[in-house]
Amino acid sequence: MRGHRVWHRALGLMGAIVEDVDVDDPDLIVVRVRPVKRWAGRCGRCRRRSPWYDRGAGRRQWRTVDVGLSRAVVEAEAPRVSCREHGVVVAHVPWARHGAGHTLVFDRTVAWLATQTSKTATTQLLRISWRTVGAIVSRYWADHERLQDRLRGVRRLGIDEISYKRGHRFLTVVVDHDTGHLLWAAPGRDSATLHKFFDLLGPDRCALLTHVSADGATYISTVVKQRCPNAVRCADPFHVVGWATDALDKLRRIVISTARRQARRAAVDRIAGGSSPVVTAGQAGADLVKGMAGARSALLRNSEDLTENQQVKLAWIALTDPDLHRAYLLKEGLRLIFKLPVEQAATALENWITWARTAGIGLFSSLAKRITRHRASILAAIEHHMSNGRVESVNAKIRLITRVAFGFASPHALIALAMLRLGGHRPALPGRG
Repeated sequence: MRGHRVWHRALGLMGAIVEDVDVDDPDLIVVRVRPVKRWAGRCGRCRRRSPWYDRGAGRRQWRTVDVGLSRAVVEAEAPRVSCREHGVVVAHVPWARHGAGHTLVFDRTVAWLATQTSKTATTQLLRISWRTVGAIVSRYWADHERLQDRLRGVRRLGIDEISYKRGHRFLTVVVDHDTGHLLWAAPGRDSATLHKFFDLLGPDRCALLTHVSADGATYISTVVKQRCPNAVRCADPFHVVGWATDALDKLRRIVISTARRQARRAAVDRIAGGSSPVVTAGQAGADLVKGMAGARSALLRNSEDLTENQQVKLAWIALTDPDLHRAYLLKEGLRLIFKLPVEQAATALENWITWARTAGIGLFSSLAKRITRHRASILAAIEHHMSNGRVESVNAKIRLITRVAFGFASPHALIALAMLRLGGHRPALPGRG
């Protein structure tokens, strides 16, 4: 019996009595067990005591953790009982989930490995397929979902979208600002997708939300206004400054493209015997294209982080293309607004909008209109010191999960693993606490 207790402990067979161990096959160890009296004769779904129905399919096996270099399985009778709620169903066993082909300790080991290493290492170490890993991770997280309420006490949310696969495949991601935990994710990036989260949250909890941060996506603003009107809508500063950065980079590309066309046109005219002024203009275009080499890093970098060479490049841009340099100053001006107190920021933002409208740069005139539409949420972000920093951190970790796994065929497998790893309840390795 002492040896049987060792097997009981080694394989995590809680609630079971080890009857025999078959070690005749060096590649497969079979541990024959039966449930203790307390857990015998219960419905596999609700675990209510139920009358015996029949022997079912006879003895069955559950894969468990390996013993040394040998695979191990747990073998037991699998009778059926007649539950007054669920009808005829296979009886409950305390060492495995209902309907699963693996023991609980095996599932915990798989879940822990899936959060720590690559899918190749997990599948090779445990000798299972990646599809099996995905199924185990999904049911492990589902079990935790039933035991906890992740949405309890949520007051401040961050909402964003992340591309998880080529072909414009996106996930909508919701993060708790106070804990940094991933609260919810679902495939899609539209109003219908986001409404699913607020349906799950419920009207009472929606009314308790105080702040919601997000980028400038219109559908997010619309849904948040409908479902949680009491929450303060905050625009993410990183995304707002990103709008100016994108406009600046687009203008830079337009300048280079125009210069290249000018140089090519001059070359054609020169071959055809064109006039000297055209040749001079063509040379100026070629010089501008050459001088723009390395300009992107100087234009997009923060002013306080510029190297000496980048400062020289900006000075050259100010002399050769004043509009591009003015666009750089507009980008920097918008970025610095987020460092001001809210009272000063309100005035500075109004001045910036006027500056952008009258700068004579079409891209920034359009940006000024966009900033005007989001003015209230921008100032709210400054006042409440809100950003999507925690959301971006979670997105980076989701990208890492995808990269380590070399992609996912199904978004639901990615979501299950992300929730397990980033939802605040990471599994512990069995036998380590």
